[in-house]
Amino acid sequence: MTKATLAALQIGSHPQGKTETLAKILAFESELSAASPDILVMPEALLGGYPKGSDFGTRLGYRLPEGREDFARYYNNAVDLDGPEIAELSDLSKRLGTIIVLGVIERGGNSLYCTALFIAPDDGLVAKHRKLMPTGAERLIWGLGDGSTMPVIDSDFGRIGAAICWENHMPLFRAAMYAKGVDIWCAPTVDHRDVWQATMRHIAHEGRCFLASACQFQPSPEALGVKADGWRETRDLISGGSLIAGPLGDVLAGPAETGEALIKAEIDREELTRARYDFDVVGHYSRPDIFELRVDETPRAGVQFVSNAQSDPAD
Repeated sequence: MTKATLAALQIGSHPQGKTETLAKILAFESELSAASPDILVMPEALLGGYPKGSDFGTRLGYRLPEGREDFARYYNNAVDLDGPEIAELSDLSKRLGTIIVLGVIERGGNSLYCTALFIAPDDGLVAKHRKLMPTGAERLIWGLGDGSTMPVIDSDFGRIGAAICWENHMPLFRAAMYAKGVDIWCAPTVDHRDVWQATMRHIAHEGRCFLASACQFQPSPEALGVKADGWRETRDLISGGSLIAGPLGDVLAGPAETGEALIKAEIDREELTRARYDFDVVGHYSRPDIFELRVDETPRAGVQFVSNAQSDPAD
């Protein structure tokens, strides 16, 4: 099977939390069923939320008590990977017959991670990718992923991988993903700028892959009833711009206008071979005699216990 329908759902987290956000996703089921996507990408931090404009009470050298309360609420709104929200999305994936890639805020012990989940119709949650480098003030609230969660999964339509938001700007991460043979690049994001769309087209062209970028949509602070210092009260916090690009950098669908939207495009894996004829970034267009990349995929737990087996005293 070489042909598939690739889709991106432009939708925003509900201000009241993950239960309401899940309900918003499920409300698109009829539209999704009609579109019949084989692969569906949803935005960064969709379940759990992207608290744009928040500072969690952090000042250089100290934290305010109310910021700790903000974080407690944010932590409680995050998801557990064995929780009911992921089970519901697994059921949705099965009903639609669709591979779903979406962004969540994952609870990992007492830390939070910005994570992309891979959910398959027959197997449920099959893989996850934790964002390697949160951007700017995101590091106040999210931990760093390690090399053990950089999956590229096999599917009937090609190999699928994901990079979250500004990870897409990391050349060495892209090189590692290309080396894993990614055919369909998923980019959950909250970046709505024109330059982001240029980046997406560049990556599709550089990697000679299909790419779906799904961006959140969040209305203005005025509409949401929130404050965002330095942000115009009537300007959308996150205005979308989701798109799908082909392996020569051409736009196949989108960019979606402001608001919630579902975009889709028909893709054909056979196009990838033709596109890679004159540019295979980790093959004939690489120079391994000059450049070398070492990728450490070891899990990096904060604490590791090593026990030495004791000899039997009778020996």
